[in-house]
Amino acid sequence: MSVRTTTRMTTAQALVRFLAAQYTLDTDGARGGDRRPFFAGMLGIFGHGNLAGIGQALQETGALRYVPARNEQSMVHIAAGYARATRRMQTWACTSSIGPGATNMVTAAAGATINRLPVLLLPGDTFATRRADPVLQQLEQPHSRAITVNDALAPVSRLFDRVHRPEQLWSALVDAMRVLTDPVDTGAVTIALPQDVQAEAWDFPDEMFAERIWRLDRPMPVPGAIDELVQRVHAARRPLIVAGGGVAYSRAQPWLEALARETGIPVACTQAGTGALGWDHPQALGAIGATGTLAANRYAAEADLVIGVGTRWSDFTTASRTAFPEDAQLVAVNVARIDAVKHGATAIVADAARALDELRDALDGWQVPEHARELVEQLTHEWRTERDRVCADRTSVPAVQAGVIAAVNDAVGDRGTVVCAAGSMPGDLHKLWRAPEMASYHVEYGFSCMGYEIPGAIGVQLAEPDRHVVAMVGDGSWLMGHGELVTAIQEGVRLTVVLVDNQGYGSIGALSRSLGSGGFGTSHEFKVDYVASAAALGAHSVRAETADDVAREVTAAGERAGVTVIVVATDPAQGVPGYDSWWDVPVAQATDMDDVRAAREEAAAHLARARREP
Repeated sequence: MSVRTTTRMTTAQALVRFLAAQYTLDTDGARGGDRRPFFAGMLGIFGHGNLAGIGQALQETGALRYVPARNEQSMVHIAAGYARATRRMQTWACTSSIGPGATNMVTAAAGATINRLPVLLLPGDTFATRRADPVLQQLEQPHSRAITVNDALAPVSRLFDRVHRPEQLWSALVDAMRVLTDPVDTGAVTIALPQDVQAEAWDFPDEMFAERIWRLDRPMPVPGAIDELVQRVHAARRPLIVAGGGVAYSRAQPWLEALARETGIPVACTQAGTGALGWDHPQALGAIGATGTLAANRYAAEADLVIGVGTRWSDFTTASRTAFPEDAQLVAVNVARIDAVKHGATAIVADAARALDELRDALDGWQVPEHARELVEQLTHEWRTERDRVCADRTSVPAVQAGVIAAVNDAVGDRGTVVCAAGSMPGDLHKLWRAPEMASYHVEYGFSCMGYEIPGAIGVQLAEPDRHVVAMVGDGSWLMGHGELVTAIQEGVRLTVVLVDNQGYGSIGALSRSLGSGGFGTSHEFKVDYVASAAALGAHSVRAETADDVAREVTAAGERAGVTVIVVATDPAQGVPGYDSWWDVPVAQATDMDDVRAAREEAAAHLARARREP
C-alpha cells in the first residue's frame, strides 16, 4: 500500500504549482496531436489582497511567467485574445487584489464568457477569519456578511467559487479546469482567494502537482443525423452554409473547404467565422447578416436550406431574423445544444470537423443545381467589383475608412492579423477584409467591447509572434485602452496600431442618424493629439494623411521592432452600404420629430418580414 506524501506550502504556492502542471491535448487528425501547457502565464496587478500570497508564490516558485498589466480589464482582454488565437488550447490566469482591481475585471470577464473563451480569474478576497473586518476596500452588506465585491463576477462567469480553506483548493482547481477545457461551457472562471488563506500553509498532497493532460472533446453526430441532413441537401435548390467560430475551434477549415469545392454549396461567414473559406474561394460569399456583403445577403434571401456550422445565430448574423426566407429550413451543427436549437433549427450536436467530414462522405458525387452555381458566380463577381469600388479612394484627405481598411489589408498580406472590436470598423471589416484564413481576422463581436483592441492584439501577438498583428481602433476605443501599449513595449511585443480618428463615436452616430436622432451626443467636443499621446507612452508614432500613407507606414511597421501607432483622420460621413441588411434597434413610438417617425415606419416594414419565433 503506497504512502501518500505531502509537501507543506502556502495555498498560493500550491495554486501556482498546480496551474503550471496542466496541459491540453488536441487529438484532431489534421494536427496529429498537439500537447501544450494550458496556462501561458499569469497577468496581474498586485495589491495588498494578494501581494504576500500569489505574488510571493510566483516569485519563489518561478513556475509561471508573470506579466504586469496596466489595467485589470485589459489583462483579461489579453488572456481572451490569446485564448482565441490558440483556438482555446491555452490561456492566461489573471490575478488582482480585492476591491477595484477585482471589479475592474467584470467587463472583460463578461466578454470572455459571451465569446466562449477560457480565462481564469483569481481575485483576492476579504479575510476568511474576519479578524480584521472591515478591511480596506471591503463591501459591507447589512443582510449578508458573506458577500464581497467579487460576487459581482459570479453572473459573468461560467463557474464561480471561493476557497475558504486550503483543503478546498485542489477540488476547486480541478472543477475550474473542467469548465475551462469544455468546448460548450467554457468562459471566465473565477476563484476568489481570501487574503489570509492565500498565505496560509498546509500539507498538500504531492499528487496534486502531477502533470495532467486535458483532452478536448470532439463529439460525433448521433447515428442518422447526417443521413437526415443529406436528404434535405438533395431536396434543396439553393442550399447555404453559414460558418461560425466553431469552425475555427474545431479546426474544421479543411473539411469545409473540401465540402464546398466538391459540392458547390456556397459559404457565408459570421464575424467569428471570417476566413473559414479563403476570400477568393469560388464558393465564398463573404460576410452575412447586418454587416454582410451584397453576395451573401442576396443569396441568403433566396436560400431554401441554411446549414449553420458553429454559429450561435446572433441578431447580426440573422439580420434580426430577416436574412433568411420564412420557409427556409434551418439546420444547426454545434457542440452546444443551446445554440443548435435556436430559431427552431434542426439540431446536430457535434464537433464541426466531425460533422462536415461525415457530410462530405455522404454527399460524394452530389453537386448543387446549376442555377445555384450560376447565382453564386454572378453574386461573387458583383460583390468583388463592388468591394473594389468602395475601397478605391486611397488618396482623399481626410481619408475614407473603407480605403484605409483595404490599404491595411494589402500591406499586411497573408501573414497579417487584424484585431478590432467596437465602433463602425467591425461592420466595415466584416464586409471588406479579405481573409485568406481564419487566423487573419480577429474581431471581438460577441461583446463588441470598447478598449479590447490593443490588449486583445497583445494577446494575439503573444500567441502568434510570427504574424504581423494590426489593431485597428477608433478614437473612442483608443481613449479607453491605450495604456496597455506600455505593457506591449515592456514585454517586447511587436505591434502595429492604426488609430482612425473620426472625432467621435462613428458607429453610434450613424445608428442615431438612422433612427432619426441626428447623431445626438456622439461627437467629441475637442481634438486630442493622438500622435503625441502615443509617443509619450513610448511608441513610434506617426500621422498619415491618406490611405496610401497608411499602407506605407504599416509596411514599414512590419519591419520594425516594438510598437508603432499610425494616426489617420477619416471622414465619418463616408460609410459602407448596408447591402440589403437590417438590425433591429427599437425606435420611439411617440415623437414630434419627423425623422423619427420615418425611421419607425421603415422599422415596421422590416419587422413584417422577420421570421417568426419557433
